Amino acid sequence: MSIFFLRTLILYIIIVFSLRVMGKRHLGELEPSEFVVAIMISNIATLPIEDTNIPLVAGIVPILALVSFEVIISSIGLRCKIVRKLVSGNPIIIIRDGVIDQKKMRELRYSIDDLLEQLRSKDVFDIADVAYAIVETTGQLSVFPKYPNRAVTNQDLNLPEPSCANSPQMVLICDGELVPDTLNYCNLREDWLQKTLEKQGVKQKDVFLMTCNQAANYHLVLRDDKKSGKKEDESA
Repeated sequence: MSIFFLRTLILYIIIVFSLRVMGKRHLGELEPSEFVVAIMISNIATLPIEDTNIPLVAGIVPILALVSFEVIISSIGLRCKIVRKLVSGNPIIIIRDGVIDQKKMRELRYSIDDLLEQLRSKDVFDIADVAYAIVETTGQLSVFPKYPNRAVTNQDLNLPEPSCANSPQMVLICDGELVPDTLNYCNLREDWLQKTLEKQGVKQKDVFLMTCNQAANYHLVLRDDKKSGKKEDESA
């Protein structure tokens, strides 16, 4: 039993590492080549786990080889449009000015049910409202509505840009650990943080969650469900 556990743990670490090397994508946004590699990795990994007679290296080597091949192809694709087109394909317009391109749909083997489902997921229920609909290389549908059906923006309403007081709150301390990137985002320094915590009478290790925005407005939650509050730094 311990052999199964150890082999599974090693392959798990290898697969997680491999997917990290391949890059950050949601599963539904994988390119065709990435999707194929992910399926092959999962199949290869199960063989050494199910059969202890198969050497562990017989699973690790093919996985690393597949990942290396995918990284190499991706790197070449960044520099060569032909390779990128062969591996990933091109985005294809299937609706133009409210008219469906039936020929393109047949080439993609894209049914009308698929199209309507994707449109509904974009809150579009009338094809006539679509200026352009494009099937991306990931299979997702991008929709650009006609002008009368587009959402109103702040620019359309001539609204002024909000001040930094309305900037989003980011996690500054999580379970007692400082997130340095948030300090940079808020244009603050650690001495401000220490003074703020001293003002509240707490230490960093006592903080369960602390968020902050660019106006130095922060929200503080202490460990063990202690008092939380939102304060504004008057010196900022």
